[in-house]
Amino acid sequence: MKEHMKEHMKEHMNYTLLCDFYELTMGNGYFQTGMDKQICYFDVFFRNVPDGGGFAIAAGLEQVIDYIEKLCFDEEDIAYLRGKNCFCPEFLEYLKTFRFTGDIWAVPEGTPIFPGEPILTVRAPAIEAQFIETFLLLTLNHQSLIATKTNRIVRAAEGRPVSEFGSRRAQGPDAAILGARASYIAGCAGTACTLADEVYGSPAGGTMAHSWVQMFPDEYTAFKTYCQIYPHAATLLVDTYNVLQSGVPNAIRAFQEILLPQGITRCAIRLDSGDLTYLSRKARKMLDAAGLTECRIVASNSLDEYIIRDLLLQGAKIDAFGVGERLITSKSEPVFGGVYKLAAVEDEAGNVIPKIKISENPAKITNPHFKKVYRLFENSTGKAFADLICLHSETLDESRPLELFDPEATWKRKTFTGFTARELLVPIFRGGQRVYTSPSIGEMRAYCAGQIDLLWEEVKRFENPHNYYVDLSQTLWDIKQELLKSRG
Repeated sequence: MKEHMKEHMKEHMNYTLLCDFYELTMGNGYFQTGMDKQICYFDVFFRNVPDGGGFAIAAGLEQVIDYIEKLCFDEEDIAYLRGKNCFCPEFLEYLKTFRFTGDIWAVPEGTPIFPGEPILTVRAPAIEAQFIETFLLLTLNHQSLIATKTNRIVRAAEGRPVSEFGSRRAQGPDAAILGARASYIAGCAGTACTLADEVYGSPAGGTMAHSWVQMFPDEYTAFKTYCQIYPHAATLLVDTYNVLQSGVPNAIRAFQEILLPQGITRCAIRLDSGDLTYLSRKARKMLDAAGLTECRIVASNSLDEYIIRDLLLQGAKIDAFGVGERLITSKSEPVFGGVYKLAAVEDEAGNVIPKIKISENPAKITNPHFKKVYRLFENSTGKAFADLICLHSETLDESRPLELFDPEATWKRKTFTGFTARELLVPIFRGGQRVYTSPSIGEMRAYCAGQIDLLWEEVKRFENPHNYYVDLSQTLWDIKQELLKSRG
C-alpha cells in the first residue's frame, strides 16, 4: 500500500461519529454515574455461517486498527454533540481528550472462523469499550462476509483464477474498495477496482467494454486496434454482436495478424452472455483449430459458486472467471451476523466477574468471562478438527485426552488424543498502544489459503457441511451453568 495514499485516507476520513447514538448516551450515563472507568470485556462473534457453509473467513482487522489509532473527537464533533442538548458539559469536556486506552485481541485476517467463538475481544474502560462497537461490527461484518463469499466462489473454480468485477454494483465506494481488499485476501486473483490496487495492493486488471467494440466501424478493427495497443494483455470481448459467427472469428484474425507475427501466443477472449458452456466449448474448438491453443477463455455474467460449479460439471472450457455483483454484495446472503456482547467486568481488586446474556432463544445465550480460543490439530494428519473456548487463564494440556461434545448430537461426548493446540487470538493493542504488525495483503492471502487447506473437505462442502467441533472447556461450561441457574 502506498504510504502517501494511506496517510491521505487516514487524514480525510474521520469516522469517530460513525457510531450508534446510544453509545454516546450510554457513555454520558456511565460518566455521570461514575462507571466510566469500570473495566469491561466485550466479545465479537457470529452465530451462523452465510449460505449454510461450514466456516467463515475473518477479514477487516487492519481497518479496525486504523480506526482505533486515530480515534478522537474534534471541535466540530463536540459542537455537534453540544447541540443535541442531552450531554452534560463535563462529559463533553472529557471527550476532548478521548483516546482508546484498552487492550484488544483478535484472530488474524484470513483465519477460518466458526459460530459462537470470539474473533475479537476488547478489554477497556466502559465508555471506550462501548463506544467502538458500531465501527468494529460494520468493518468485521462487511469484510468477513465478502471474504467468506469469495472463498466459496474461488473454491468452486477449482484452481482457475477468479477476478472481482463488482465495483459498480457495490453499496458505495467503501464497499467497493474494501470488498475488493477482502476478496483478494480470500483468494481472488485480482480486481477491476483500480483504487483498491493503489491503496491496498489487490492487483487491478481489465479488458474492454462492449462500448469499445461499438466505437469502431466494425468488430475486427476494434479487436485489431486493441491488440496493437496492448499486445501482451489482449483479452477481447467477443459477444457484442454474435459470439460464434463474428466475435471469435474476428478475434482469431486479430490474434493471427497482430500477435503471432510478434511471437506472442498468450491472449484471451471473454464471454459475457449466452450459454457459457456451449459457447466456451465451441470457441475452444475454433481457437485450437486456428493454432491458438494458448488462448484462454474468460467468462463473466452474474456468476456465483453454484453457477461456476455447474459450468465445470457440464464440461465448459473456461480458464478464468470474472465475478461481480454476486460476490461484492454477497447477494445470496448479504448480512454477516456478527455481534458485540459484554462478557465480563473487573471489580476494584482486578478480579474478573463473568456476565451472561440470557434469552428464550438458546442461540442468543452468550458465553461469559474473559476467554481465549484454541484450535486443535490432529498430529497424524495436521488437519484442524475442533476449536475449544477456554478461560483466558486456562492452559490446555496436549498430553491428556480431551472430551468434546458432538456438535451434531450434543448429548454425546467424544474423546480426542494426539493433538496439538494453537491459540487463535493474538494481541493487537495493549494499553491503547498497537503491538501487532499487520502482514502484507499478499501474506494474508497466502495465510488464508494455507489455513483453509488445514480443514477437512467435509467442512468445506457447499451443501450439508460437517459441523465442526466448537466447544467450551469444562471450567467455562461450569461457570456458564452456574450463571444460568442463578438467573433462571
